[in-house]
Amino acid sequence: MKAEQYKAGQYFALIIGIIFTVIGVMGFIPVLKTEPTVTPDMAGLSFTIGYGYLLGLFPVNVLHNIVHFVVGIAGIWASVSLGSARLYSGVLGLFYGLLTVMGLFPPTQSTLGFIPIFGNDVWLHGITAAIAIYFGFFATPNLLELRTGQSSIRS
Repeated sequence: MKAEQYKAGQYFALIIGIIFTVIGVMGFIPVLKTEPTVTPDMAGLSFTIGYGYLLGLFPVNVLHNIVHFVVGIAGIWASVSLGSARLYSGVLGLFYGLLTVMGLFPPTQSTLGFIPIFGNDVWLHGITAAIAIYFGFFATPNLLELRTGQSSIRS
């Protein structure tokens, strides 16, 4: 095991943070959105400002874009230390896991009428949750490496 591997959680938080920040900004660019195939009333949405499909695939609106942007900035900020990166990843995994489950059931697919989380968002949230849970709860550094920079595994 190399000494740099203990930073994997930090790299995850940074990369996912950058991705979410970019996605949040992309959601505000009209040319990157298509007209929705599911009307706001069919989707149970009462907040429809900026409603459309990002890249023609993912339902978003202004609030959804703001959530992506905030989650992204939080990831970039959390990447400064291993502890904050693991906390961010764990919370992100639980949050997106909950969104995945909510996206499966019509009564909760609009998060109380504010944010669309149906369609392709469901599988994307599920994948995000699974990876984040791994980095938040299972990918633990070798404590000897953290302290001394030497691996406890001998070759």
